[in-house]
Amino acid sequence: MQIEIAIPDDIARDLTAKWGSLERQILEIVVVQAYRDGVISAGKVRQLLGMATRLEVDAFLKQKGALLHYDQSELEADRQTFQHLSLCRLQRTGD
Repeated sequence: MQIEIAIPDDIARDLTAKWGSLERQILEIVVVQAYRDGVISAGKVRQLLGMATRLEVDAFLKQKGALLHYDQSELEADRQTFQHLSLCRLQRTGD
Protein backbone atom coordinates (compact mmCIF):
# COMPACT_ATOMS: atom_id res chain seq x y z
CA MET A 1 0.00 0.00 0.00
CA GLN A 2 1.23 3.46 -0.83
CA ILE A 3 0.22 6.36 1.41
CA GLU A 4 0.78 9.97 0.53
CA ILE A 5 0.80 12.89 2.92
CA ALA A 6 1.11 16.59 2.20
CA ILE A 7 3.78 18.56 4.04
CA PRO A 8 4.62 22.15 3.13
CA ASP A 9 7.97 22.36 1.32
CA ASP A 10 9.66 24.52 3.96
CA ILE A 11 8.70 22.13 6.75
CA ALA A 12 9.70 19.11 4.65
CA ARG A 13 13.13 20.70 4.09
CA ASP A 14 13.57 21.27 7.84
CA LEU A 15 12.49 17.73 8.69
CA THR A 16 14.73 16.25 6.01
CA ALA A 17 17.67 18.29 7.30
CA LYS A 18 17.05 16.90 10.80
CA TRP A 19 16.00 13.31 10.02
CA GLY A 20 17.26 12.46 6.55
CA SER A 21 14.70 10.32 4.74
CA LEU A 22 11.19 11.43 5.67
CA GLU A 23 9.75 8.22 4.26
CA ARG A 24 11.94 6.10 6.53
CA GLN A 25 11.27 8.27 9.58
CA ILE A 26 7.51 8.12 9.07
CA LEU A 27 7.65 4.36 8.52
CA GLU A 28 9.62 3.92 11.75
CA ILE A 29 7.14 6.07 13.70
CA VAL A 30 4.20 4.02 12.42
CA VAL A 31 5.97 0.70 13.04
CA VAL A 32 6.98 1.62 16.61
CA GLN A 33 3.45 2.79 17.47
CA ALA A 34 1.93 -0.35 15.93
CA TYR A 35 4.31 -2.47 18.03
CA ARG A 36 3.46 -0.51 21.20
CA ASP A 37 -0.24 -0.98 20.50
CA GLY A 38 0.24 -4.72 20.01
CA VAL A 39 -0.86 -4.57 16.39
CA ILE A 40 2.38 -6.07 15.07
CA SER A 41 5.03 -8.38 16.50
CA ALA A 42 8.79 -7.91 16.69
CA GLY A 43 9.02 -10.22 13.68
CA LYS A 44 6.85 -7.84 11.68
CA VAL A 45 8.98 -4.90 12.87
CA ARG A 46 12.01 -6.75 11.51
CA GLN A 47 10.28 -7.47 8.21
CA LEU A 48 8.93 -3.94 7.69
CA LEU A 49 12.21 -2.23 8.51
CA GLY A 50 14.45 -4.75 6.73
CA MET A 51 16.43 -5.72 9.81
CA ALA A 52 18.56 -8.86 9.80
CA THR A 53 18.17 -10.12 13.36
CA ARG A 54 15.91 -10.02 16.39
CA LEU A 55 18.76 -8.40 18.34
CA GLU A 56 18.73 -5.52 15.86
CA VAL A 57 14.97 -5.16 16.38
CA ASP A 58 15.33 -5.24 20.16
CA ALA A 59 18.03 -2.54 20.06
CA PHE A 60 15.89 -0.40 17.73
CA LEU A 61 12.80 -0.72 19.93
CA LYS A 62 14.82 0.04 23.05
CA GLN A 63 16.25 3.16 21.39
CA LYS A 64 12.70 4.26 20.57
CA GLY A 65 11.54 3.65 24.14
CA ALA A 66 9.19 0.82 23.18
CA LEU A 67 9.01 -1.85 25.87
CA LEU A 68 9.62 -5.35 24.64
CA HIS A 69 6.60 -7.64 24.84
CA TYR A 70 7.69 -10.38 27.20
CA ASP A 71 5.15 -12.20 29.32
CA GLN A 72 5.29 -14.79 32.10
CA SER A 73 4.99 -17.74 29.70
CA GLU A 74 7.98 -16.51 27.68
CA LEU A 75 9.97 -16.10 30.90
CA GLU A 76 9.13 -19.67 31.92
CA ALA A 77 10.08 -20.99 28.47
CA ASP A 78 13.40 -19.13 28.63
CA ARG A 79 14.02 -20.46 32.14
CA GLN A 80 13.42 -24.04 30.98
CA THR A 81 15.68 -23.54 27.96
CA PHE A 82 18.42 -22.17 30.21
CA GLN A 83 18.11 -25.15 32.55
CA HIS A 84 18.24 -27.57 29.63
CA LEU A 85 21.31 -25.91 28.11
CA SER A 86 23.03 -25.77 31.49
CA LEU A 87 22.41 -29.49 31.97
CA CYS A 88 23.74 -30.26 28.48
CA ARG A 89 26.86 -28.22 29.19
CA LEU A 90 27.45 -30.04 32.47
CA GLN A 91 27.03 -33.39 30.75
CA ARG A 92 29.49 -32.40 28.02
CA THR A 93 32.14 -31.17 30.41
CA GLY A 94 31.64 -34.16 32.71
CA ASP A 95 32.50 -36.71 30.01
